[in-house]
Amino acid sequence: MFIGHYAVGLAAKRLEPRLSLPVLLAAPQVLDLLWPVFLLSGIEHVEVAPGDTAFTPLRFDSYPWSHSLVMSIVWGVAFGAIVRARGASIRGAAIVAALVVSHWVLDFASHRPDMPLWPGAGPLLGLGLWRSVPATLVVEIGMYAAGVALYATRTRAKDGTGTWSFVGLIVFLFAAYIGNVLGPPPPSAGAVAASGLALWLVPLWGIWIERHRET
Repeated sequence: MFIGHYAVGLAAKRLEPRLSLPVLLAAPQVLDLLWPVFLLSGIEHVEVAPGDTAFTPLRFDSYPWSHSLVMSIVWGVAFGAIVRARGASIRGAAIVAALVVSHWVLDFASHRPDMPLWPGAGPLLGLGLWRSVPATLVVEIGMYAAGVALYATRTRAKDGTGTWSFVGLIVFLFAAYIGNVLGPPPPSAGAVAASGLALWLVPLWGIWIERHRET
């Protein structure tokens, strides 16, 4: 999933209004923020293999340190501890940790059986939603619409920038998603990793939006 992860983060504003937008955008994508770093360092591996599933041309050969269930819990506890140290409530920190782990859950629903439970040899799981393009689009776009609506009704713009910066982010993420669906496969695994690093810009965009919106 892609925009489905952001949907969960946006929707969490209803659970804990004091959590900032950059945190809500980063937490459910922590695993994908780490993944390109691990790819470029050679710790994890992906291959461009059109047809591996109907929805994505990528075959995820090895990503136990970013995407195993055990490590997602570790990353979740770590990120929750960071936001707790920066003043979040215990409830807020727990929600942040849960958002991190939600990434594994959604990927488990989407991927074919390639999701590891822990680093090293072990079972690989996945329900395979990506085997159907129409089903994936219905589920993920529906999640995204709901998440955007929940966040938008829990906050309001303080000025025009607060409106259009938020609209711009929502449109940008959706356009990137549709571009990945309709566009050609990436030329190489290195290109996948390089484009993945761009996800680090999304929480930074959230900082700008946060300055112009209020709960």
